[in-house]
Amino acid sequence: MARNKNRDKQEVNAGSMADIAFLLLIFFLVTTQIATNKGLTLLLPPKQEDDEPLEIKQNQKNVFKIQVNSADRLLVEDDPLDDVTLIREMVYDFVLNFGSPSSEEKDGVSDASVLNSLPAEMRNYINANLRSDDSSDGPSKAIVSLKADRGSSYEIYIQILDELNAAYNRIYGERVGLSDEEFRKLNKSNPKEKALYEKGREGIPKAISIAEPSTGS
Repeated sequence: MARNKNRDKQEVNAGSMADIAFLLLIFFLVTTQIATNKGLTLLLPPKQEDDEPLEIKQNQKNVFKIQVNSADRLLVEDDPLDDVTLIREMVYDFVLNFGSPSSEEKDGVSDASVLNSLPAEMRNYINANLRSDDSSDGPSKAIVSLKADRGSSYEIYIQILDELNAAYNRIYGERVGLSDEEFRKLNKSNPKEKALYEKGREGIPKAISIAEPSTGS
């Protein structure tokens, strides 16, 4: 029997396709977890009024200065530095200098008590190599100041921040018998690891100050 060549072709009813697509879109929006950019976990210093006395201006030895120009050249404590990885050791020594540790307590802890609480190996290193009158008085007063140029690359900026955080993590880790990487990976939701984390940081704030970028150098 011959087929009817004039019979209409079968077509798929696409009238509801838009509704189905819309429902699928809603489903994926509701069920998908979108990663959020948390940014850099740094606390910027509060703005100071012009007539307010600044501790930074009064006592420059408690400020470790890092500057980066538009060509990614480093000045650390006003001296050129070619190797950014050296910053880690320099900040370690600066924070732990204990040039004049105060007995004045802040949040129940003083620089003098922090020094006495450090492991013997750390205290021996401090007494043998640090305790300079020209460097920081103690961890509670030590501030690391980072100032970049608006033309500085993002890569060098992150490199420096990595070295700064590694220096502090080394201090905290050594205080509780861990490496800097082990301390960084502590799980603060675990009570034992949280106790180690808090003990390592007690009395030694991570005081990293990000200065307003300059407009060219």
